[in-house]
Amino acid sequence: MSKPSSSIFLSPSERSGKPKELFFIWFASNIGILGVVYGTMIVGFGLSFFQSLLAAMLGSLSFILVGLTSISGKNTGANMLTLSRAAFGRKGNYFPTLMVWMSFVGWLAVNVITGTLTLLSLLNIWGLNTTSLLTVVSLFAFSLLVLLSNLFSQKVLVKAQTIFTYVFGLLTLLVIALLIPKTNWQALFQINNGDWLTSFLPAVSIIIAGTGIGWVGAGADYSRYQHPKTSSQSVVMSVTLGAFFPLFIIMSAGILMTTSVPSLGTADNPINVISQALPSSWMTALYFLTALGGLIPQCILSLKSARTNLQTLDIHVKDSTAVFIHAIIIIALPVYVLFFSQNFLGDFQVFLGLVGIGLASWGATFLVDFALVRRRFGYDEKLLSNKAEAINPAGLLSWLIGIAAGLAFTNTSFFTGPFAREIFEDSSLGVLLAFIVSGVVQAILVNVQSSKSRGVESGKMAK
Repeated sequence: MSKPSSSIFLSPSERSGKPKELFFIWFASNIGILGVVYGTMIVGFGLSFFQSLLAAMLGSLSFILVGLTSISGKNTGANMLTLSRAAFGRKGNYFPTLMVWMSFVGWLAVNVITGTLTLLSLLNIWGLNTTSLLTVVSLFAFSLLVLLSNLFSQKVLVKAQTIFTYVFGLLTLLVIALLIPKTNWQALFQINNGDWLTSFLPAVSIIIAGTGIGWVGAGADYSRYQHPKTSSQSVVMSVTLGAFFPLFIIMSAGILMTTSVPSLGTADNPINVISQALPSSWMTALYFLTALGGLIPQCILSLKSARTNLQTLDIHVKDSTAVFIHAIIIIALPVYVLFFSQNFLGDFQVFLGLVGIGLASWGATFLVDFALVRRRFGYDEKLLSNKAEAINPAGLLSWLIGIAAGLAFTNTSFFTGPFAREIFEDSSLGVLLAFIVSGVVQAILVNVQSSKSRGVESGKMAK
């Protein structure tokens, strides 16, 4: 079992958190303009109003995966990717840890791009035309704001997220209330149902990739501060509902917006056309300010988890060096998208699909290992330290097979899987397939290992 006094696990004095803190952390981290983008993406799959709402609901509920991984942090006091060593082995864990780190850095870049585009749209309302210079200034200003969040301790983080929840949550509800009267309800209800297999499931898959799967590698990073005797059920509920409410409401707003601005679902830069869906300039300014505020909490969590993952990779550098590394990346990637690619929505969907496959495979492998092994035997410190087994073949094999299965059905602008044909050509089902395949393979391999262990023990007893 875990030993709270070790350097791997937080000390008892550091573990005094309550479930409501997790609710506010994840609520605040899901208030943002990306929810509107998700809503427009759902409609872009050719779904009816009812199907779109159902896809938004299921996508939001995928945060239960983050809730389930959070139990491991509550039980042990260790961070997410350190616990992952038990399933993959110390060296085997380097590969998924690197992938999760890349995903968090990618999310930081996505949020910085979104924040920059939102800031530019806000400045346009105030009479400033978008130029290359203004784009650079906006990019550096928002990036600096994100990097300053590195100074937040866990206590400050909880307080900040609570404030963000109340302030920007209420402002979001206000904007949605003002938006509803402009919705073309007749046009909304006249949209025909899309195909459940080739339209609905892909929509759910891509939303899950950006919500529950997108954050599955961070669950224990924040639940490890919970008191060990906290109910596991309350942890799961706090995390799941904390994310579900803002996600579902804001995605629904995005779905409504597509009736007044049909091009929103296919625009290369949906941020720039959102203002057309709002009745007045002051309301648009209010919404952009709300959206900017809502992006900050997401960036805080992404940066915090990314830095934690560097340490898990045994890359131990000064805080200033870690911040510099992440600063270079989260500025370089937005520069590419803003000045060269200029196709935010297209690049964003490719990012969600490819990163989602790796995260889904990791999440399924970790959760099956936790459910079948760790909940019973716990996390011995030897499994997580430098003395741990170098590679756990079952975990690593399950992860790789899941990734291969997901990529086989994936079609992007630069990669086409061998089975991404006909009904699967644009299905975006790679994320769901990766999760299912990795989970099934891991369950089989864990049971095989258990059977062999029981056989060895029986043989020793017979002697």
